[in-house]
Amino acid sequence: MMKNASLLNNINLPIDLRNLPKDKLEEVCRELREFIIDEVSSNPAHFGASLGVVELTVALHYVFDTPQDKIIWDVGHQAYGHKILTGRRDNFHTNRKYKGISGFPKIFESEYDAFGVGHSSTSISAALGMAIAKEKDDVKRQFIAVIGDGALTAGLAFEGLNNLASTKNNVLVVVNDNQMSIDPNVGGLSEYLIDIATSHTYNKIRHELYNKLRKMNILGPRSRDVIIKINNSIKTLLSKQANIFEGLSIRYFGPVNGHDVDRLVEVLTDLKNIPGPKVLHVLTKKGKGFKLAEENQTEWHAPGGKFDKETGKFEKTSEKSNLTRFQDVFGYTIVELARMNDKIVGITPAMTTGCSLNFMMNEMPERAFDVGIAEQHAVTFSAGLAVGGMVPFCNIYSSFMQRAFDQVIHDVALQKLNVVFCLDRGGLSGADGATHHGAYDLAFFRIIPNMIVSAPMDEIELRNLMYTAQLPDKGTFSIRYPRGTGAIVNWRQPFEEIPIGKGRKLRDGNNLAILTIGTVGIFVSKLCDEFISKGDEIAHYDMRFVKPIDEDLLHEVFKKFKTILTVEDGCIQGGMGSAVLEFMADNQYNAKIKRLGIPDQFIEHGTQAELYNECGYDENGIRKAILELL
Repeated sequence: MMKNASLLNNINLPIDLRNLPKDKLEEVCRELREFIIDEVSSNPAHFGASLGVVELTVALHYVFDTPQDKIIWDVGHQAYGHKILTGRRDNFHTNRKYKGISGFPKIFESEYDAFGVGHSSTSISAALGMAIAKEKDDVKRQFIAVIGDGALTAGLAFEGLNNLASTKNNVLVVVNDNQMSIDPNVGGLSEYLIDIATSHTYNKIRHELYNKLRKMNILGPRSRDVIIKINNSIKTLLSKQANIFEGLSIRYFGPVNGHDVDRLVEVLTDLKNIPGPKVLHVLTKKGKGFKLAEENQTEWHAPGGKFDKETGKFEKTSEKSNLTRFQDVFGYTIVELARMNDKIVGITPAMTTGCSLNFMMNEMPERAFDVGIAEQHAVTFSAGLAVGGMVPFCNIYSSFMQRAFDQVIHDVALQKLNVVFCLDRGGLSGADGATHHGAYDLAFFRIIPNMIVSAPMDEIELRNLMYTAQLPDKGTFSIRYPRGTGAIVNWRQPFEEIPIGKGRKLRDGNNLAILTIGTVGIFVSKLCDEFISKGDEIAHYDMRFVKPIDEDLLHEVFKKFKTILTVEDGCIQGGMGSAVLEFMADNQYNAKIKRLGIPDQFIEHGTQAELYNECGYDENGIRKAILELL
């Protein structure tokens, strides 16, 4: 328990919070914010988002009868305060650690986590579905979707709003407007919310009019619709634009100061008693209460290490790596290529810093595009650029690429367009857990016609695959690489074209052939040296491509070896190992094949090393498999 937290230490569940007098809530907020700072400073995790919604979190749990009333958090990295208030305070120190609590809301973890999240923009659709499922119950429930202004840019959020507008369900959409997602928000919606927030005259007149008409009760049974139309007219007159929410016949309230817990309680209490769909616009500051996080919100979205909570200085690691992160190899390389080829452009859906496209944005901003949290749009926008003669490098985290699968098929591959998909965080990504692991891209891209599907073993291979992908007539091309660093210090080597669909034999042998794709090949290379010293000659092939797969290389392997091991940092089902089995069956070969990779289950959170070990393809797991096969 935290010292000087007499109120928070006695809040084990929201009922304890609701038993407090309202004048104690500011102190609860202070203690909760201090608790989050204490915990994250010693156990690095998401930071700024949860600090920004402390007052909102306290107010929501104070006003609504959770878990009977349902709060659905969007994305969920702002839900630490929620977790602490709902029975997980004493084990919050295990947050994002192996076998500990998840960094995101998770329905299997707590009845207070109404919906599992990790990807953005799902809350409105989920809340509406839950509301309709319970609308015939005798118990009346409230359903609250808390969505950030960054998450509101995705198409799914608007699909949910459009459907919500046609119902009478008690769904409250709380727009947490801090003008940030991870990097600063972009696009017209961000500017639109700012316009609404600054229209104080409109909001003052609107609320006064509504309250007077409601008290007079002179408008009859359609009073709600009449009042909304009157409010819309006022908005149009004052700001020369219609309110998008009220244009959908969804009541809009706000903006409200998101750091005034007393005011939030008042407003939420009022809204609780107003039937039908509603939007509450709440203004917050990401990183609130920690000065450095307020001033540099991108850096402090998820600090990369332990830090001193008083000074903000990060702890010095015992040994500084001279290796470069794969995302930075991508970032530096696309700038090099763009200098050589003026057709190259970069696209990312709101992950400019996370994927290091910010390097290109800094040097050539007119050729790098952050389209907001909108993966589907990012892909089809890239398709349009390709039709126009550009060579788009569309960088999307592997896990997030799942959201744009149809666009890859329909808008890109079907039209044989030269779009280069760079999939960051391929494989097991670490502490973010199941929602963020890039487990499936090799498998789901392998089934798409006209796709080239590749994965580099090291930094030099990543550079050369990027170089190859932008050469003429290469078509739709995907390159996936993991979170973290590789193994080569001097990776800035001259570019070389890689023959499409050709792997490479890194080591010859007689006893066993190991086929790898991606950076797991680094583990195997080390083990081959170990087994050679014991007299066992192991052949190692880096496949490079899952599609087209190197059939000449596979013929060589199957003609020579009767025992084969495949290793990949992706799902076993449908991945590279499956492609090898298909080749064996199609060509009437017969060999003993063992496949290592991510098993047919969702892998939870932990360090990458812990998760590789759990799935059996870290060095120890591969060593064990080799010993079993030899």
